[in-house]
Amino acid sequence: MGEPTDIQQPGAEQPDAAPGTPAAAPAGPGRMPDGATRVAQSRSAALRNRVRDQRRSPARPRIWFELALIGVSYWLYSLVRNAVPEQEAIAQKHASWIWDFEHSLGVAFERSVNHAMDGIGWLITGMNYYYATLHFVVTIGVLVWLYRRHPGRYVGVRTVLFVTTGIALVGFYFFPLAPPRLMTDGGFIDTVKTHGTWGSMASGPATHVSNQFAAMPSMHIGWSMWCGLTLFFLARRTWVRVLGLLYPAATLVVIVSTANHFWMDAVGGLVCLLVGFLAARWLYHSSVYKLPRVPARELPEEPITVPEQWSEPAVSTARR
Repeated sequence: MGEPTDIQQPGAEQPDAAPGTPAAAPAGPGRMPDGATRVAQSRSAALRNRVRDQRRSPARPRIWFELALIGVSYWLYSLVRNAVPEQEAIAQKHASWIWDFEHSLGVAFERSVNHAMDGIGWLITGMNYYYATLHFVVTIGVLVWLYRRHPGRYVGVRTVLFVTTGIALVGFYFFPLAPPRLMTDGGFIDTVKTHGTWGSMASGPATHVSNQFAAMPSMHIGWSMWCGLTLFFLARRTWVRVLGLLYPAATLVVIVSTANHFWMDAVGGLVCLLVGFLAARWLYHSSVYKLPRVPARELPEEPITVPEQWSEPAVSTARR
């Protein structure tokens, strides 16, 4: 019989190397010649984890940062919107296209509504002030409410608003459009000018600081629908949710009655809002309304509990 042969099992230890022989370096793709690679990998993993956690539960920004961001964003929005060349001839041409297209569909009702509402002085005056003020007041109010009551959803829902507005700026630049009240031979009534409403940049002395041919898409509809959906999905009281749905509907009536927009401009605003929601869903991998109400880092830490027997002196039953 031959001498027994040693069988090397997988994972068995290799015999010690002879003294003075350098140890073999581990082979394979995970080889790390020094600590630099290991540190770089740990930092990269930490960054990926941080981005993943921010997507799952966005942190509430500091109030000073958010106020600065909103202020700068609105300044840029106004700057870009009003810096676009007015291009009156092209804007009038586009308005004729829209008006003719609506006539071909049999839904060119804006002029009839405009004339009917203009005959009710107190109502159309109220609509003029509605158009000039609530567009900003309600939007800012919803942002403040979100920041205080739904801090975990604030960043995601606010992202929808920012993307919506950014897409609208593209529309203002590439599709200048005259509002119905400024259409040549359109037959519409400029209700702000007729009733002397103050505070609106649609007509009067303030028109020189605002681009009068940035009607497509309608951000009155885009922002009001954003406010309405946010209140409908996140508010607890039924009457607040109902008001959320009524707000964009009332805004549609106002923009048509005051001849500031065609109803097709409202469709454009809704398309921009849809793009905003799709972009936010891609970014956060979820509907923004389904994000945690409170960020994970703001939740109170739960006390650590241990089994009851761990707190009792251990009793050994073993006998020698």
